[in-house]
Amino acid sequence: MSADTQPVVVVDDLTVTFATDGGAVDAVKGVSLDVRPGEVLALVGESGSGKSVTARSMLRLMPETATLGGAVLLDGTDVVTVGSQKLRDLRGTAGAMVFQEPSTALNPVFTVGWQIAEGLRAHGGVSKKQARATAIEYLRRVGIPDPETRVDHYPHQFSGGQKQRVVIASALALEPSVIIADEPTTALDVTVQAEILDLLRRCRDEFGAAIVIITHNMGVVADLADRVAVMYQGEVVEEAPVAELFGNPQADYTKRLLAAVPRLEASTGTARRAIITEDVAPVVEAKALEIEYPGRLGAPAFKAVKGVDLAIRPGEVLGLVGESGSGKTTIGRAIAGLTKITGGSLRVLGTEMLGYRERDFKRLRKDIGFVFQDPATSFNPLLTIAECVAEPLVVHGVAPSPRAARKQVDELMEAVQLPAAYGDRYPHELSGGQRQRASLARSLALRPKLLIADEPTSALDVSVQARVLELFLELQQDFGFASLFISHDLAVVGALSDRIAVLYRGDLVETGTTAEVLGAPQHPYTQRLLASLPVPDPTEQAERRRTLERLAQAGS
Repeated sequence: MSADTQPVVVVDDLTVTFATDGGAVDAVKGVSLDVRPGEVLALVGESGSGKSVTARSMLRLMPETATLGGAVLLDGTDVVTVGSQKLRDLRGTAGAMVFQEPSTALNPVFTVGWQIAEGLRAHGGVSKKQARATAIEYLRRVGIPDPETRVDHYPHQFSGGQKQRVVIASALALEPSVIIADEPTTALDVTVQAEILDLLRRCRDEFGAAIVIITHNMGVVADLADRVAVMYQGEVVEEAPVAELFGNPQADYTKRLLAAVPRLEASTGTARRAIITEDVAPVVEAKALEIEYPGRLGAPAFKAVKGVDLAIRPGEVLGLVGESGSGKTTIGRAIAGLTKITGGSLRVLGTEMLGYRERDFKRLRKDIGFVFQDPATSFNPLLTIAECVAEPLVVHGVAPSPRAARKQVDELMEAVQLPAAYGDRYPHELSGGQRQRASLARSLALRPKLLIADEPTSALDVSVQARVLELFLELQQDFGFASLFISHDLAVVGALSDRIAVLYRGDLVETGTTAEVLGAPQHPYTQRLLASLPVPDPTEQAERRRTLERLAQAGS
């Protein structure tokens, strides 16, 4: 990348206003940016900061309710004023989009090869045979194994990481000047995330494409970006080269954003070890635990959990980590009585779960709280927040009605740092972080002895995540519950847990105190998991990337 090369994208005094029932909303206010060939520009900020709207404006991928002002030059053409036919020609050839969720970006009823070829043929001059050959070539270049066969497969036959590779192959096929990637790794495990970031790096180096990446993960920014633009409430509050921004941030908001990022510290979790006594009976104890799902139409059963031993003692937080498909959520559901175990032993609050009957377990449900990954889907949208929080109290006969439980609900809302007046709002009227606080309030309504938290912060912005984690620690100390904290983010687990258990393809490969697992990991998978986690420091991240490459070579 050379400073004297012409930018492929120039954003000049961009404004975007949305017409809503409540009046006009200014989403972007006077933003000016540029991106040069071979450069990676990161747009960062919280939800609602305007980063995605700014990026989508580069291809004018906006709803009819949006009004754009200023100029956005893409390969010299102003997409704000250009006609629809010319805009269609620019999309794909001058700029291409990689979306956050590949499952929704790919059409489930067409093969991936057909979908890549469709983009090629839409821009003309390519035969069906040539389009197929190009699709195979780009699937190979993005790392899809056996592309000659996989080109005829459907999206559901690919893993999440592979689907994102297919989307990137589709974006690259027309050799665009700029690739706009909107949170391309948010929905992926940390090890798969590292692979996708490496692929985007190759897109820059091998294809010479400029990349605009939208993210709220400052570790991803440190890993990939050359320059960073920080957005807050529709404005760019700071723009700087990546090393300068991380080393010497100027804007107060940037400083707060960086301070909120959870750091991976080996000493984390050791301060609270003294309050957990080893001779007290565990709240949860698994011995040689096995869980398998029956195969369909005569297919063999799938063993999701294989001979796992673990224990959670009163007042202890156990972090359960692993990538998708490792069995961590399956174990959490089994402990909550939502999934049957098929072998070994699992005792929860003194009750054996192998062959349990629902009526025997029902009395224990009030002692188990559950915090879900996405509170928006776990709340009834027709009930107010107060009614949702009161639900466990009414179901278990503690209160005759939500109205009668309102005093307790207000106390719970206060405990999770939400104003009592928010109880009269509906779930859609709260932000993601506020909904997760309300979800915590509901899970604590019956003063449980055990709280199961399944990826409770993965869908939240980094600053909101930091506040929810602080709140979780405060509540755990105040209420004294034991907790199983399920996550694929070791930095988050390290901030909360007394001990960590690492799952890999259904096997428990490592367990120990937080300091032991994070400070001196023994199993190669744990080492890869740690090395895959991006950290908000460009220099340290470059070294971690080299470590990950060495581990990958040693494992191959």
